[in-house]
Amino acid sequence: MTRTRRRTARALVGVALATAIGVTGAGCGGDDFAHDARPADPSGVGAVVTPRDVSVSPSRIGAGTIELTASNQTSTTQRVRLRSERLAEGGSPLDQTTGPISPGGVATLKAGVDAGTYAVSASPRLGTARIVVGERRESAQDRDLQP
Repeated sequence: MTRTRRRTARALVGVALATAIGVTGAGCGGDDFAHDARPADPSGVGAVVTPRDVSVSPSRIGAGTIELTASNQTSTTQRVRLRSERLAEGGSPLDQTTGPISPGGVATLKAGVDAGTYAVSASPRLGTARIVVGERRESAQDRDLQP
């Protein structure tokens, strides 16, 4: 075999291998990740359960995913409940509860909230806090693209 034929054969084998494993000569990828909308970052909401009531901060947020972190400052085990009270048209009802939170302990729950009002409660004898949820927060992509 001549030198030129060997080079051509090697090149053809290289192209065949690249095709078999999905490598293309197109460079830096295709449209797989072309500005797909990303959800807004989760909003952090803190809840504190005291012997007297439940309080939350912030109490006003935009719709989207929230991460509720609840701290039990009572002397008994508590469960914190997040449930929808009044929703804007088209909103999905929500009712989630943390696992048991030991005295002095913390628990977290993640939920998608629509526009409306939500109640955050613990034991029935404690006061209830409210979260007012407004319009959907902008996506992370929208925020990143702003000048």
